[in-house]
Amino acid sequence: MTAVTGAAGTVAYATCPTYGELVDRVRAGGLGPDPATQRIAVAFTTRQAVRHDGRDTGYRNEVLSLRLAEAVGSCAVEPGTLPDRALDDCVGAEVARLLEHPLLPVRVAALDAYLMHVTPHTPESGARPFPLPAGSSLEKSRARAEAVAELIDLPPGATVLVIGVVNSLLEALRARGLRYVPCDLKGGVTEWGEQVVTDALAEAGRCDALLVSGMTLGNGTFEPLRRHALRHGKQLVMFAQTGSAVLPRFLGHGVSAVCAEPYPFFWLDGGPGAVHRYRGPSGSLCPGGDDR
Repeated sequence: MTAVTGAAGTVAYATCPTYGELVDRVRAGGLGPDPATQRIAVAFTTRQAVRHDGRDTGYRNEVLSLRLAEAVGSCAVEPGTLPDRALDDCVGAEVARLLEHPLLPVRVAALDAYLMHVTPHTPESGARPFPLPAGSSLEKSRARAEAVAELIDLPPGATVLVIGVVNSLLEALRARGLRYVPCDLKGGVTEWGEQVVTDALAEAGRCDALLVSGMTLGNGTFEPLRRHALRHGKQLVMFAQTGSAVLPRFLGHGVSAVCAEPYPFFWLDGGPGAVHRYRGPSGSLCPGGDDR
């Protein structure tokens, strides 16, 4: 474990070298109250379909969210894959029990809720808010994309592996003169007809940095990507609605920066909002991950 200091120079929380160790520490009560004493009061899903004005393609989202006291933890799932019983399993359950649940998205959402409760996104925790103005769904998507793209420190001409294709993010990278390899488990093509690859690790070697959705926590692909970035000294920037309170715990252990977006997400409301940005110890922001 490594201590991370917040905005005022005080120790905000401890980071972890692996996802497994983070879960073990939470189970043991090493990062806050005993999770066996913390109960989930509300469990809900949010389902969305969108096609922004001026865009030819659209997408769907489905997110499981769990409420622990004032905190909400979330994990995105592939639409239609979460069984109805998952909500019944979560309501009134202790966090400790949900960390052992057979469904990975339930385990991730429970961990996110617990860590959001213990360490919310505040300056004292190392977070720096980035305001999102009111506007249309496309305007807010582009504003969020700017917040994420600014966390990548590469010269024009460098190549970024983008895992979890979001067209506004690709647009923001283009504006910075960066090349990219779009990657998503669903494959397909981007808004501009570019082929979307499906094997992230097969493409990672030819890319200078990784820009990765928090959804990788929920589908079990995060750890190999973190290890690749750590082994090769590459930037790994996370944009996270899934696990927004989880991913800052890996800063300095492969993760270089996180744009964290807890519930409610930008696509739920046309009014002003915010995301919370973190950088690792060597970054220009204080140390401290969006899905579509």
